[in-house]
Amino acid sequence: MNQLTHRFFLQTLAALVLLSLAACSQQQTRSSQAPDKNNLRLAFYTDVHARTEWNTPDALVLTANSINAQKPDLVIGGGDYITDGFQSSAASVAHRWDAYMTLHNHIEADLYPAIGNHDLVAALPEDGTEAAANPKAIYLQKTGLERTYYSFDAKGYHFIVLDSVEVTGGKYKYRGFISPEQLAWLEQDLAQLKADMPIVVVTHIPLVTAFYNVTQGVDFQPRPNRVIVNNKAVLERFKHHNLILVLQGHLHVEELYQWGDTTFITGGAVCGKWWRKGDWHGVTPGYNLITLTGNQVERTYINYGWQPQRP
Repeated sequence: MNQLTHRFFLQTLAALVLLSLAACSQQQTRSSQAPDKNNLRLAFYTDVHARTEWNTPDALVLTANSINAQKPDLVIGGGDYITDGFQSSAASVAHRWDAYMTLHNHIEADLYPAIGNHDLVAALPEDGTEAAANPKAIYLQKTGLERTYYSFDAKGYHFIVLDSVEVTGGKYKYRGFISPEQLAWLEQDLAQLKADMPIVVVTHIPLVTAFYNVTQGVDFQPRPNRVIVNNKAVLERFKHHNLILVLQGHLHVEELYQWGDTTFITGGAVCGKWWRKGDWHGVTPGYNLITLTGNQVERTYINYGWQPQRP
């Protein structure tokens, strides 16, 4: 890392993110030289963990109404829309999908989802039922997508939605990983863009995070199912492109980090502390409202007003 030691880099990174974690509703802005004056307003929600206990369906309606009131140009979903699909049979989580789809279908703006680990269904069932041939099939059916990774353009910005979940079995059951097939697709997608085209990447499992350095110490090594283990290979694909923003979830914390001209936002969670009372590392149930102007990123974390009722 040039003149920085590995330890000093991690300490600096941890300090930067600690400042971000401290203010749950504080507006924050990161910017670079903007090539144009595009303006796009988006809502980013993640980690819903829909279920039917503790009146959580009411919270999902409240979330949709709050997002709609912001009148965003588009909405991004960051994954984990239901609870425990990965280790459950399709029948046992069908009611959770029904609960989540209430939120999904009430969103008025165009909605673009990314898949989370909980959204896989019957990947490794724990009740003795047979594993699904394709654990991602129900997610695709519910969202109407043909594939779990894709890209689209909106108001002068190029969005790339990645599938960051690979089923591995073993101790950790899955890992954060962008497959070789997906990396090849990514290269082809980027090859069609001009170098100055502003790009937004969406992934459930984080590409870059300092959460564990802050909470566990700079020497702590995150488990492979907490981060994307080949993040460097992913980020290298953007070396000659204008990657302005990465939206990520999974950790249920509000995190903002700047590296070069790229802003990384970990988006908190609609369910907060998995619907339990109290916050999680200072973060309450909420979502993000983000405004893009050229290469500038402005973000506000919004508490949508739900008080969790789970003991």
